[in-house]
Amino acid sequence: MERAQSAPERRASIERTTNETRISVELALDGVGSYDVKTGIGFLDHMLEQLSRHSLIDLTVRAEGDLHIDFHHTTEDTGIAIGQALARALGDRRGICRYGEATIPMDETLTRVALDVSGRPYLVWKVDFTRDKLGDMDTELFREWFQGFAQAAGITLHVENLYGINNHHIVESCFKALARALRRAVEIDPRRADAVPSTKGTLGGSL
Repeated sequence: MERAQSAPERRASIERTTNETRISVELALDGVGSYDVKTGIGFLDHMLEQLSRHSLIDLTVRAEGDLHIDFHHTTEDTGIAIGQALARALGDRRGICRYGEATIPMDETLTRVALDVSGRPYLVWKVDFTRDKLGDMDTELFREWFQGFAQAAGITLHVENLYGINNHHIVESCFKALARALRRAVEIDPRRADAVPSTKGTLGGSL
């Protein structure tokens, strides 16, 4: 009697080193949402923990950067490194559902994320803040994280805050909505597990 072959593990590790940052990422797509994140930026750690927990993607991140200057390089490069790890773990993207969407409420706030794991990176960011900072972190840096992530992961990503007052809730709902949309998009479609979800037969941009 033949044994069924187990599916290959969809996981990846990335080491990204520049003159400004040193970042390592370990990522497992078919995880349980466990995380171990240390970037040196407390608020960013909190958001990446939310991303892991609600996507069920296991995530380990270590980042050292030029925080004595500001948080820009560490924030952006962390997004890039996580995106690179996601793209590598996806491989040729065979069998994935490909599309994901989530609308997430958080108290008075509502945010919608729609994405296509297409290999064609693009970000639409419709999120406004009424404060320049959350804690020590500049709110403008959240767009930089999402841009770096979408570009490196090869994802078409639309993020829209429909309404909200509390800036913390707005940011957190963005990351939670991304997580839930990703969870759907990277799942294996049991009806098409051996097929690339494209009439072209390929999804470009995989790392």
